[in-house]
Amino acid sequence: MAATTVNRILAAVSSFYEYTILAGLLDRTNPIEKRPDPALARVSERHRPFMGRASRQRPIRRAVRVKTVQRVPRPMDDERVAALLKQLHSSRDRAIVLLMLQGGPRPGEVLGLHLEDIAYGRRRVVVRHRDDHPKGARSKSRTERVVDLHEPEALAALSTYVMNDRPTDADSPIVFLIGGRGLRRLEALSYDGLVRMFARACTRAGIREPWVTPHACRHTHATRMWDGGM
Repeated sequence: MAATTVNRILAAVSSFYEYTILAGLLDRTNPIEKRPDPALARVSERHRPFMGRASRQRPIRRAVRVKTVQRVPRPMDDERVAALLKQLHSSRDRAIVLLMLQGGPRPGEVLGLHLEDIAYGRRRVVVRHRDDHPKGARSKSRTERVVDLHEPEALAALSTYVMNDRPTDADSPIVFLIGGRGLRRLEALSYDGLVRMFARACTRAGIREPWVTPHACRHTHATRMWDGGM
C-alpha cells in the first residue's frame, strides 16, 4: 500500500482505540501512542484551538507512522486546458470547469453555489459554507470568501447557463442542476456526477490521466496566478 494509505489506516486504528478507552471497553493505553511535536507549533497556518493560547491543547503527532513524500501539485498546461474545453458541449459543464480554472474554487464549492452568490456587476461569486446541499457537496473551509473572475469567459459561460439552459421550473436556489428529461431532472448536481462528466470529457480529449481531476483545475488556477506575479 501507499504510505498515505498506511497512515490513514493507522489513524483509524488509533481513533478506534481512543474510543474504546473513553467508552470504558479497554483498560490500557493506546498502543499507537502520540508524542508532543514542537515543530507543528511553529507552523503559522496550522489549525488553532478555539481558545487560542489559553487552550490546553498542544501540538501532537502519532509516533507510529510511515514517512511520506510531499508531492507538488501538477497543473494542466494550455494544450490540455484547450483540449478539455473543446469537449465540453453543455453550457453547464463549461461554466463549471471555467469557474474552477479562472476562479480557483474547489469542486464542492462550485456545486454548492446559490443564485444569490453570483454578482454579475462586480464580476465575482461569493463562496459560503453550507451544510444543506441535497447531495452532500460542501466547501472545505468554514470561512466565507469572495472569488473574483478577472477573465471574462467564466462569467459569460455562467450567465449563458443561468439565463438560457438552467431549468426555468426549478425551485432550488442551487445554480448547477440536472437538466434533460430523466427522472433526476431538477436535482442538484452531485460530486460524483461532476467527476464522471470531467472524466468523460478528458477521455474524449485524450488527456485522461490519474492526476487530471476536477481539483487539478484549482492547481492550474493557482499556478497561473503565481506565474502572473501574485
